[in-house]
Amino acid sequence: MTDTLILLNTAFAILAAVLMIIRFRVNPVIALLLSASYLGMTSGLGVDGTIEAITKGFGDLMAEIGLLIAFGVLAGSLLQRSGAIERLIEVLLHRIGPKRMPYALSVSLATILQSIFLDVLVVIVAPLARGLGARIGKAGTPRMISAMAIGMEVGVVMVVPGIATLALAGVLGVPLGTMLLLGLLVAVPTTVISVAIMQFVFRRGWWDETKDEQPAPVDTEPSETGGGAGTATKVRTGRPALILLFAPVLVALALIATGAILDIAEVEIAPLSFVCEPVIALLVGLIGTILVTRRAVGKTAMDEALRTGFRESGQILILNGVGGSLALTIKNIGLGEILGQHFSASTAFPLLMVWVVAAILHVAVGSVSISAITAAGILAPLAPVIGLDTVWIALAAGAGSLFAIHVTSNTFWLLQSLTGLTTRGTLKTFSGSVSVASVVAIAVIIPLSMVLG
Repeated sequence: MTDTLILLNTAFAILAAVLMIIRFRVNPVIALLLSASYLGMTSGLGVDGTIEAITKGFGDLMAEIGLLIAFGVLAGSLLQRSGAIERLIEVLLHRIGPKRMPYALSVSLATILQSIFLDVLVVIVAPLARGLGARIGKAGTPRMISAMAIGMEVGVVMVVPGIATLALAGVLGVPLGTMLLLGLLVAVPTTVISVAIMQFVFRRGWWDETKDEQPAPVDTEPSETGGGAGTATKVRTGRPALILLFAPVLVALALIATGAILDIAEVEIAPLSFVCEPVIALLVGLIGTILVTRRAVGKTAMDEALRTGFRESGQILILNGVGGSLALTIKNIGLGEILGQHFSASTAFPLLMVWVVAAILHVAVGSVSISAITAAGILAPLAPVIGLDTVWIALAAGAGSLFAIHVTSNTFWLLQSLTGLTTRGTLKTFSGSVSVASVVAIAVIIPLSMVLG
């Protein structure tokens, strides 16, 4: 099997998946599985290798994030039913204002909330962003969701302790203090500029509610609160304070953040390390949320919220799992190694080349972390030759790895499922906005590297 044929097969498989979903309305689960099957069978994996990639990709991803997604979705359903999310929206709009809301959310996600595991962050923030979008004016939904996507993804690759940021710093030997300071110097303006661009684009009509948003679910079953799972909830007189409703989730996030700090400091305290594991922390948060929701709206409404959460999490888990199947198939055919052989460390524009390599790898492989680390590793030998600090290579690789996030990313499907968008709408708000951030980031990085050395 020639490298060229593998490249062509991969491009065809990804394009076919997108077209089947958007143009021919094929269910995403079926489309992704068909593409993974085609790619494995035509690129040398054979029957056994293709089946193994599909099943192992699904299973590995579920082992990593399955319980996180389930616990997060259940907690979100409970918060929705108790009226907590609607009340929080009211508070935020009053304190911050609709015009500044996308910027406040995006910068917060890119900086202070990066200690939270990305998929946990998506599960918790997506319903809030969707709710805020309905309240901030024209094209509010895409404006808020794109702001959320930009903040989360920029932070992951540029801000300590983002997962890909820590990996890049480790691979290239960049001190975490340096990575933190310069990462923030790049991430904050990148986030603000990118959000501003997407606000302008969506305000000018790049959104069609009928094609880009799924119809809102209708819950006709009555509850003690008088509202459905997808609607604003009327809670009983004497309702608990808002901080009490969110306290279990905040405790879970604090535990996760503590775990990240302990990892960075290389400190291990067995009982604390156990409860700080994201899956255990979210379980604690879920149990607490069940208790406060029962107090707020009664057992009947709480049980209905849990049933709704279980229904929603099942669909989300399957969709994310088959995304993992396609991603592992692409990895197993050796695409990353093939692309790496075609790039050289000798170039007059090293940071731009790092960005290009990372972008190409990401489009093909579908993993932000893998594409960033591979691109940085390929061109890292260039740093001492031209006197370039490796921190800039790390940041340029991170920026390039954000380009064109698409159907091979499990985060793509998670965000689509939780925000009620169609695949076309997710491509606009997630793929489009984060790609803009990728370009803005390298435009910020190159002049800064020249000034700061």
